[in-house]
Amino acid sequence: MSITGILAAAAIVGAVGIFVGLFLGVAGIRFHVEKDEKEEAVLAALPGNNCGGCGYAGCSGLAAAIAKGEAAVDACPVGGAKAGEKIAAIMGVEAGSSERKVAFVACIGDCEKAKKDYEYYGHQDCRMMGFVPGGGPKACDSGCLGYGSCVEACPFDAIHVVDGVAVVDREKCKACGKCVAACPKHLISLIPYDAKYAVACSSADKGPITMKACQAGCIGCGLCVRNCPSQAVKVTDFHAAIDQEACTGCGTCAEKCPKKCIVKI
Repeated sequence: MSITGILAAAAIVGAVGIFVGLFLGVAGIRFHVEKDEKEEAVLAALPGNNCGGCGYAGCSGLAAAIAKGEAAVDACPVGGAKAGEKIAAIMGVEAGSSERKVAFVACIGDCEKAKKDYEYYGHQDCRMMGFVPGGGPKACDSGCLGYGSCVEACPFDAIHVVDGVAVVDREKCKACGKCVAACPKHLISLIPYDAKYAVACSSADKGPITMKACQAGCIGCGLCVRNCPSQAVKVTDFHAAIDQEACTGCGTCAEKCPKKCIVKI
């Protein structure tokens, strides 16, 4: 190749490079997206777990919603009140009085108390029990299956299966709600961290049926209702429930419960 050809090729490459550089520069200016400084600051104040417990697609999604005024400053269940206060300062608003919550498993039918219809040796996953006879080996159709789908879902190592029943570590729990969504029996709910007593049973069967399946099942006898001084307990469909706002934590319901399924938290 002659020197003229080499110089021509170099000139063409250089011209193309200049053109591409100018094009990218203009495009960068033309399509530049301004960053929302508040959104960036809010994102930095969030814990970064990306658990989805707030209902948005990760912390960046929540930060964008807060910056636009579409979500509350204390919407992050993991960050809690501290993160809410920081974000409120960034947004120039007052932080709301967010109540700390914690997951609660409404079942104490462990291996000793709950009866089994058969022994199960298949895949250990609660969500698969809908495909096996009777919805699982436990005689109680509403009881904790104990195969740990909630354990797998929890990003904070706050729930474990102990003696066949899921148990929540209240101090580790961030109330993200992933265990609530993972439980196929709908036994897990978020209750106030300051709650004193709760009904650790979800059975809605009549008393005789419940007693055949579990020694610790609620039989809907109503003793808790009749003895509660603050009228915080109600029985619906043979199942007791406590109104946490009305409950004073006196413990009378737990004391009177013949099956001891009302537990102190």
